[in-house]
Amino acid sequence: MGKTNHPSKVINDVAIVTALSLLGDSMLYVALPLYWEQAGLDSIWQVGILLSINRFIRLPANPFVGWIYKRISLKTGLLTAIIIGSITTLGYGLFNGFAAWIILRSLWGIAWSFFRIGGLTSVAYYAEESHRGKAMGTYNGLYRLGSLFGMLLGGIFIPVIGLDAVSIIFGLSTLAGIPIILYTLKGNEAGSKTEHTTDKPKTYSASRFVKNRILFICTTGFFITMLFQGVLTSTLSSVIEYHYGEFISLFHIVLSVALLSGILQSIRWVWEPFLGRTVGILSDGPKGRLPFFILSLFLTGLVFGMISFDGTIGLWIITTLLVMAGATVLTTLTDAIAMDISRSGNTVSFLTLYTIIQDIGAAAGPFIGYMIIELKSGYAYLYWGGSGLFFLLAFLWLIIHLSEKKQQLGRVKNEFNYH
Repeated sequence: MGKTNHPSKVINDVAIVTALSLLGDSMLYVALPLYWEQAGLDSIWQVGILLSINRFIRLPANPFVGWIYKRISLKTGLLTAIIIGSITTLGYGLFNGFAAWIILRSLWGIAWSFFRIGGLTSVAYYAEESHRGKAMGTYNGLYRLGSLFGMLLGGIFIPVIGLDAVSIIFGLSTLAGIPIILYTLKGNEAGSKTEHTTDKPKTYSASRFVKNRILFICTTGFFITMLFQGVLTSTLSSVIEYHYGEFISLFHIVLSVALLSGILQSIRWVWEPFLGRTVGILSDGPKGRLPFFILSLFLTGLVFGMISFDGTIGLWIITTLLVMAGATVLTTLTDAIAMDISRSGNTVSFLTLYTIIQDIGAAAGPFIGYMIIELKSGYAYLYWGGSGLFFLLAFLWLIIHLSEKKQQLGRVKNEFNYH
């Protein structure tokens, strides 16, 4: 495979292209609950279906997209994602009605499967081994800027020029990714298959370390996406309303529950490029990722449950921001560990499995969250139960880490005695 650009530039460009395509999707999370009539919808319940159906579409789409990536180049897969993503966002401005939007949101689910698997594959292949954490943090941080600007610009301009016009502008902006990908992945890459983007492949059964890490990283990926993308994202507004009412006075400014929840969740995307990159660099250090990962799981577990407390609003906001920072750290480290594992065998097959499990977690989170909060003291059960899961994951990864250290010391001792 011909690498005609510096590896870090390739990863950055893929992230930027993904960010451009996220503008339209992220804009809807702010716009559709308020301007659903402009989309030709008949009722607010249709908004909930439209904002979630793309996640459920990804569950069957991921294995299919992974199968396709084994037979096409990374460039072709990403171009496919851009084209489908642009069509869906343009469609938001050109078509009205629930049925049309169901199709558009389903197409976006397929487009995101191409983006997600292609993006992870680009990091796995192009990132240097000693800088894989840095590359993963940079990639995650850059592409999530699309969510920040999609929500921000959508919130600013939709009241001025309307949902249709903003959708068309964002859809055309997505097309700017085509020349970027054509230039970045030029040369021999055009004819290569992503199946061959690994180093000399090794079977997963060849290493007990790899077997253990596959099981644990997939389990961890499930619970982290379930707790952050599923539970926290879907129930945060409900938690605020439960503790503080429908409107909150903060610094003598009255904010609605929806606005405060949106601000808190958007703040994460502001620091993501910087914190994610810093975390990645630290995890590339001589001590490795696991000690940092175990400590982060433990610390996040300490603050996650505190979201269910109803202390002063200022203290509660600080706690929630710490949880958001934990989300950035743990997502970066989990993905970086997954990248390490993917290089031990078939990159695309493993990343497809990893993506499917994450999407199942994200889809299960809202269902589990709203089922638990119906119980008496449900918020405490939900969030302290989440803390318990973080503590359990930290303990299990500690066992893995100590076991690997013990085996490594044993091999070193045997080699010393042999010589």
